[in-house]
Amino acid sequence: MPPSDPERDAPAATDPTPVDPAPIGQTPKDPAPVDAATVEAATVDPAPVSPAPVDPAPVDPAPVDPAPATRPNRLTYADAGVSIDAGNALVERLKPWAAATGRPGVVAGIGGFGGLFDLAAADHCDSLLVAATDGVGTKLRLAIDTGLVDTIGQDLVAMCVNDLVCQGAEPLFFLDYFATGRLDVDTAGRVVQGIAAACSAAGCALLGGETAEMPGMYADGDFDLAGFAVGAVARRALLPRAAAPGDVILGLASDGVHANGYSLVRRTVSLAELGWDAPCPFDDPAASLGAALLRPTRLYVAPVLAAARALDEGLRAVCHITGGGLTENLPRVLPAGTGATLDLRAWPLPPVFDWLIRTAGLAGDEALRTYNCGIGMVLVVRADATAEAEAMLSAAGERAFRLGSVTETPGIAYDGALGDGRWAVSAR
Repeated sequence: MPPSDPERDAPAATDPTPVDPAPIGQTPKDPAPVDAATVEAATVDPAPVSPAPVDPAPVDPAPVDPAPATRPNRLTYADAGVSIDAGNALVERLKPWAAATGRPGVVAGIGGFGGLFDLAAADHCDSLLVAATDGVGTKLRLAIDTGLVDTIGQDLVAMCVNDLVCQGAEPLFFLDYFATGRLDVDTAGRVVQGIAAACSAAGCALLGGETAEMPGMYADGDFDLAGFAVGAVARRALLPRAAAPGDVILGLASDGVHANGYSLVRRTVSLAELGWDAPCPFDDPAASLGAALLRPTRLYVAPVLAAARALDEGLRAVCHITGGGLTENLPRVLPAGTGATLDLRAWPLPPVFDWLIRTAGLAGDEALRTYNCGIGMVLVVRADATAEAEAMLSAAGERAFRLGSVTETPGIAYDGALGDGRWAVSAR
């Protein structure tokens, strides 16, 4: 056993219980021994003492906004980029243009929360409603860049109402949507005036619309357009009807590129290293290239509806040639299991398409599934109604061409080559 260490083995010292001193003259007594456990049990932690309350630091009262009339740097909606006054000025400017498009059925137009139209007053008590919506694609970029915005509204209307007549529907009313970052009343007014003029030509009312000024959403000077048209057709006059092999396909001439394929148009002009103000290389050189390419989409409403009424069941189908060209659009109105054969020598290729194809190095097939290539609308008619249809369309000022006929073979087959044989295409 190791030796004892007096310091390590000694019990821990404890404070002795205080002892009253002996009275004077007496000998002090030794204190009685105290058990350590007793000391420990008697030891009580002192009660916690709450600190004296401290007054919190004074807090400044919340600032109170001054009255609006005295608040510094006071903002308005116009400061944020939206001018209510400009919007009101545009509405006042367009009201007479919209009123000029009035037709039977219009109850209330511009100014309310919604336009009102009475179908009974338009002689469509038991008709089907047909709706169409569209824009003008990147043709709008060209209009903005050149500043030539007066006819882009006709493109917007035509892209919608030409679709309606493909189902035999009479256009009843039109709504437009104009969105921009900063509203230029003069520019917007020119656009809407073009919309109103096209509505009048198509026989539909400009019943309402929306002008959206959205700062930060568009680059300065940019805007976007969308259109919405509603028409009606009697149930028995609904198109298309079932075309049959042997039916004749008539094509109506276009007025240029119309409003499809402009991404390729713009890329082609870039490849040619020409500006929009350059002399037109395919038409009157006194005109600018930009102006020639902005020629508006042709409105086919009046002649097609007249043919539909006169030919009755002799008219099988109507097809608007838009994006996708003849190749992609014509099958949309033909019955399953049928197709068509078209003779590419049946109509002249307009100079604008000849220039676009040549400059871009397009294959004939690609051109026919991108551009209208000179045919803006197609009518499929019964063979015994062809002569009457051609006479009617010619009297209405349309150039109609016999393109081919419906076949029993699905798909579109082409005979000949596009543009007087210059641009070959595959057989089908």
